[in-house]
Amino acid sequence: MRLTDDFKDEIRARVRMSDLVGRKIQLKRQGREFAGLSPFKKEKTPSFFVNDEKKFYHCFASGEHGDAFDWLMKMEGLSFMEAAEQLASIAGLPLPKADPDAARRAEASKSLIEWMELAQRFYARQLRSGSGSDARHYLERRGYGPAEWETYEIGYAPDSRTALKDELIAAGAKPAELIDCGLLIAPDDGGAPYDRFRGRIMFAIRDPRNRLVAFGGRAMSANARAKYLNSPETPIFHKGNNLYRYPQARKAAADPKSGARGLIVAEGYFDAIALARAGLEHAVAPLGTALGEDQMQLLWRAGGEPTLCFDGDNAGRMAANRAAERALPLLEPGRTLRFVFLPEGKDPDDILRDDGASALKEALGHTRPLASILWDIEAEKEPLDDPDRRAGFRKRLRALLYRIENPAVREEYQREFDQKLEQIFGATRRSGGRYFKKGAALGATAETKRLVETGPVPAKLRHLLLAAVEYPEIAENQAERLSGLKCGPLDTLRDAILDAMAEGHVELSGGMRNYLAGQGFAAVLKRLDLEKQPMRAALGGDTATVIQREEAWTRIASDYMEQTGYNIKRQEMRSRLAEEIENDDADTVRGLMEIHRRGKARRQTDQ
Repeated sequence: MRLTDDFKDEIRARVRMSDLVGRKIQLKRQGREFAGLSPFKKEKTPSFFVNDEKKFYHCFASGEHGDAFDWLMKMEGLSFMEAAEQLASIAGLPLPKADPDAARRAEASKSLIEWMELAQRFYARQLRSGSGSDARHYLERRGYGPAEWETYEIGYAPDSRTALKDELIAAGAKPAELIDCGLLIAPDDGGAPYDRFRGRIMFAIRDPRNRLVAFGGRAMSANARAKYLNSPETPIFHKGNNLYRYPQARKAAADPKSGARGLIVAEGYFDAIALARAGLEHAVAPLGTALGEDQMQLLWRAGGEPTLCFDGDNAGRMAANRAAERALPLLEPGRTLRFVFLPEGKDPDDILRDDGASALKEALGHTRPLASILWDIEAEKEPLDDPDRRAGFRKRLRALLYRIENPAVREEYQREFDQKLEQIFGATRRSGGRYFKKGAALGATAETKRLVETGPVPAKLRHLLLAAVEYPEIAENQAERLSGLKCGPLDTLRDAILDAMAEGHVELSGGMRNYLAGQGFAAVLKRLDLEKQPMRAALGGDTATVIQREEAWTRIASDYMEQTGYNIKRQEMRSRLAEEIENDDADTVRGLMEIHRRGKARRQTDQ
């Protein structure tokens, strides 16, 4: 299979060379590059350099030079396709299947991008023409002159149904191509296509590879149905995979002089430009929608701590809350979000125009961590002035924690919340007092060990208990259901799990297991661990989310409890029969036998 140049370029754009090379050798930043000792020759002075902006490595000692593909082929002995498969996985891209039409589509995409570039030149000329006078005056009132128009690729789409269409068709474009790249609209009634953007100030949108793939337009007329209009989804543009000014912002953030730990995300085009004009050139904007998962991954590729900048009004805070909650499953060590709320009624463009660049930089310096935003989301839902509300608050915080899939990050957020709870409410530990049995665990008896080793304990029960040990959040959230499980000889293990939760022994990594081992259950756990894979499969497999695992656990627990309830009743019946027979109470025996016979007949009928 032959990969297209477009696909290879997409991988190069998504995989940062310093991250890839840094897995093998130690790198130190030197200006815009990273330096390290050559992996190809022994040396004491670094002569090996990596350039993220240009996406290559170069070794002056050996003359070796190449990109990400060359690096993996050279260092790990991979074939080109093996290197491509590994890089595609890092980049979060599916490796394309063999497709004879791929080359044709790639060529068609190049053609569409060429028409987009010609459209941008048209819009730029129109801004400087007579038809663009109102747009020019509007921009000048906001402090944007010809230099800014060129630097930020700002243009104007005239209020005409066919001005752009006529220009591009005269240059050789086909109407179908212009429809494909979103420049024209094809009416549903089969009429002639017409320009999508009319009477709007235009902003060029480039993808991570710096290709012009879309436009955003701000209406000049107050009567326009939409103040802002973006290009639709096209073969070359997917809204969720792009951010306005991303290529320029990523380049600016890579400059060590910027001091940036990540990009700044503003709400709109003018906001991102205002930040850039204030010297914060590592600013981007989403494309008219809330930040999506792919856009967050784009942000983290340019730095681990992007800052989301919102207006201080209710809408801004709602947008911040949505972004905070959406980020939870994606968090990893070194990848988080920070937040800034501007004075209510002010956006970055307002602050720059009214108070100057220094005031805007000052406002952007007061960031808040993600944990603080999450706390506020739940704390602001209701007053925390009585025990029930505080209990609900704690439960909501736990629900947020369980959405963090990375265990190391989840543990740190849990510690942060616990410390804050202690400071405010005086609570030192998470406690399920009304659910958990307090007191010392009884330990593992010889009978328990024997039963686990010989295997008479039902598989469902073994899986339920092992899951509660492996995933303590299940034990905490489902404490009441866990305490109701009839575990027979494993009752002591169940009680020890509940005690561990009640006494806060699971706050550190491995805390649950360490506690249980200290209570004499090491051998029991060792036997149960033989069923880790079947247990994980029963809970949805390794790819299951925290919520999916817990839902599967509750289903298994319900099935087990229903089954166990029937078995217990049947066992009690047999015990009573045996006791009555031994006492020779013939009438009672006959009555019990009749009840048993009727019950058996009813069950057979139900089946």
